[in-house]
Amino acid sequence: MEQDFDALKLENQLCFPLYAAAKEVVKKYNPFLSEIDLTYTQYIAMMVLWDKQEISVKELGEHLYLDSGTLTPLLKALEKKGFVTRQRSEADERVLIVKITDDGLKLREKAVSIPEQVGSCVKINSDDAKELYRILYKILGGLKNE
Repeated sequence: MEQDFDALKLENQLCFPLYAAAKEVVKKYNPFLSEIDLTYTQYIAMMVLWDKQEISVKELGEHLYLDSGTLTPLLKALEKKGFVTRQRSEADERVLIVKITDDGLKLREKAVSIPEQVGSCVKINSDDAKELYRILYKILGGLKNE
């Protein structure tokens, strides 16, 4: 009878170690990100902007798996810090475009060592890290297609 409830045991949930590991890894970022005045979510948005330079809010949300309700205050904060600008697209005023500023690009120089610093805190070999990355993106892909 008790085994009928095994699915409700925490140790049988895939979601829990994903959640807990993500939370703990993000916590490792905080000391490094505080040095450059970014939250983790601002940091991942800046990572996309360092790569793309200019992107619509909708596309940024797709890259980060975030909705506009989360992105709007995040982008306002980044704009206030002088790292991005937001403006309506000339082609379609319904589209909001985010552009990185010169100060935002300069921030990349301060952030370049963060992945390695955090990576040294996470005790996993490179083969396991690559496999975990592959599996996590497989999960994300499966969830996105539903």
